[in-house]
Amino acid sequence: MSSRRKKCKRQILKFGQNVVRFITGTLSSDSADDEQEQTALRHRPETIDCLLAVTHFTKRELQILYRGFKNECPSGLVNEETFKNIYANFFPHGDSSSYAHFLFQAFDRNQTGSVTFEDFSLGLSALLRGPVEEKLTWVFNLYDINKDGCITKEEMLEIMKAIYDMMGKSIHPRISEDIPRQHTEIFFQKMDKNQDGVITIDEFIECCQKEENIVKSMYIFENAI
Repeated sequence: MSSRRKKCKRQILKFGQNVVRFITGTLSSDSADDEQEQTALRHRPETIDCLLAVTHFTKRELQILYRGFKNECPSGLVNEETFKNIYANFFPHGDSSSYAHFLFQAFDRNQTGSVTFEDFSLGLSALLRGPVEEKLTWVFNLYDINKDGCITKEEMLEIMKAIYDMMGKSIHPRISEDIPRQHTEIFFQKMDKNQDGVITIDEFIECCQKEENIVKSMYIFENAI
């Protein structure tokens, strides 16, 4: 592997680690970082002010996220390949590529093929700080693969398979190939209240609010970062 590729891989891993450290509350900065942060912010000061009004993060938290994002993604954009590389480092015992693909699509709000800092921070804000309905709306969008406003059984099964593939050898005891399909059948039957073959966002939110175990069993974002 060339030195350039090695450096790129280290940068990707570092950025992913910083995201996790931010989420767990262990990311801090020293005076040197603060100076670097302020330099970076001068290039896009409007980003922080705008996002402060539409996210649940503090200005300090947005500054930390922005600094890390710009340091590791100087172009200001994250493509799907980079996103998949980040996820692969955190799930070495499984195949995270499919789940990372679906998660990338959910973060890519405008379906441009790239995730901006705005996309990234808005997604994290909804998932980590948003009220229950906002979180569930974001998760619904994740499961709505073709973005047509409803979830089919096939779409839910695709996500379920991706989750189990990602967890890989970390699941003990090993599960059979039928488990994702069985779980999908259970969840879908409970959520599809009118039995029309699709789950609307209202059905999804209502069911998840009534039955917390469903949300936990679906391994949504907090359990799959």
